[in-house]
Amino acid sequence: MIDTTPSFSLRRFAQALPIDEALPALTSALAAGSSAVLVAPPGAGKTTRVPLALDGAPWLGGRKILVLEPRRLAARNAAARMAATLGEEIGESVGLRARLETRVSKKTRIEVLTEGVFTRLILDDPSLDGIGAVLFDEFHERSLEADLGLALALDAQTSLRPDLRLVVMSATLAGEPVAELLGGAPLVASEGRSFPVETRYLGKDPTRRLEDRMADAIARALRAETGSILAFLPGQGEIRRTAERLHERLDPNDAIIAPLYGALDRREQDQAIAPAPPGARKVVLATAIAETSLTIEGIRVVIDCGVAR
Repeated sequence: MIDTTPSFSLRRFAQALPIDEALPALTSALAAGSSAVLVAPPGAGKTTRVPLALDGAPWLGGRKILVLEPRRLAARNAAARMAATLGEEIGESVGLRARLETRVSKKTRIEVLTEGVFTRLILDDPSLDGIGAVLFDEFHERSLEADLGLALALDAQTSLRPDLRLVVMSATLAGEPVAELLGGAPLVASEGRSFPVETRYLGKDPTRRLEDRMADAIARALRAETGSILAFLPGQGEIRRTAERLHERLDPNDAIIAPLYGALDRREQDQAIAPAPPGARKVVLATAIAETSLTIEGIRVVIDCGVAR
């Protein structure tokens, strides 16, 4: 039986985010029905604001909220930001489950987990006992695990748990087909904030190595622009060689060089995502791991090498 309680008092946050305007419509949709689709542009705050806003909803009945992320780094970053918003550490009200890393406690009400972990969880417990809502974040990436997870969650909702809430969240996905898949679920949209973007094409020089051209582009941007830089490279090797070239030609005071890729040590990943110290600039050299699900504060310039692996 679905709880039709119209609404509840939304949590107040110290910092306003664009997604806040969409929260009343989302909470009302979930009070009246079992599913919803949320479309919000990158940086609107859906990943870290929506779970906190839904926490405490009457229809949860004291059960947990699960937030699914496509990658470990994104899951850890989301959990850390939500925990910091509450003035806590990961493992208290907000927990984390990922491969080789579990930080939850009896106090945990929101769990952030990777899609692969969720698949194993729901196969072991098809009724999702103790879970009140499952939020599929960054669903536009359309991985096999995300599609399988949603199919299994829909099956659980239909046959075992009609009180289970499902929310599909995306930055770029056309929401109507997903809403139809969810049985005509309400579609909630957030306009977000847009900023002017200038695109500059630097051309190609096939006679030079990719790392040399990227180091040139980064050095040029550091001289011409303010703020930190996010540079995309195809893999760990290219990142390492580009970092070597930048260390050779840049003064250590010019910028902090911060690699970011999946195999990197967790502490180094966290340092790459963290804001640059006051008065300092940062150059984040990243693989496609930073293309979605992550918000790196202070980035003003993005340099894409145009090559993917």
